[in-house]
Amino acid sequence: MFGFLINPSKFNKLADIILRPLVFITSIILIMGLFLVYVSPLDYQQGLTVKIMYIHVPSAWLALLTYSIMTFYSILCLAFKIPFGFIINKAVAPIGATFTLLCLVSGSLWGKPMWGTWWVWDARLTSVAIMFLIYVIIIFLSQTFENREVREKTIAIFILIGSINLPIIKFSVDWWNTLHQPASISKLSSPSIDVSMLQPLIVMTIAFSLVGLIIAILRIKAEIIIRKNH
Repeated sequence: MFGFLINPSKFNKLADIILRPLVFITSIILIMGLFLVYVSPLDYQQGLTVKIMYIHVPSAWLALLTYSIMTFYSILCLAFKIPFGFIINKAVAPIGATFTLLCLVSGSLWGKPMWGTWWVWDARLTSVAIMFLIYVIIIFLSQTFENREVREKTIAIFILIGSINLPIIKFSVDWWNTLHQPASISKLSSPSIDVSMLQPLIVMTIAFSLVGLIIAILRIKAEIIIRKNH
């Protein structure tokens, strides 16, 4: 049933079916999200600056999600000898790096008026910056080593080592005193964010996720072709 998650041929067949409808649906949701962001209320303290949240938060979530996916596939390809995992890692690493960079830049733009500075060596900010460096190293490693098998296994092992940073990012605001605010949305408690802001945030997160998915599909298809030709 989920063979497309580990089989390149099945993935390509499904991708060819869903790609065009996915682009159409993504366009509609993105337009809807931008409209909701436009009409969403201003914060009584932050004013217009609060709307950076609709870029910053989805980017942060997707940066973490992308790395989690890479961690999952690294385990699959190393433990169960599933080569599709190597393809996934190479294809989505630049996507994760882009989301992480967008998170850092938007966070700096948001932090300047709120904290009075573009950057602090805060636990959350520093751990996210480390994740960006890990992404960059992964991308760099994908261009090194003549032997493909050595290269791909090295990257997978490095991803697993780097995954130690994921819980640090997630719980840094709970473990240390930081300037970064704690999570506003939690399954274990009622959201501390008003529904008028929560709705556009959810829609924009879905839109960002779908945009990332489309790019990932295109990159994975390209990596499958490259792998076949080599």
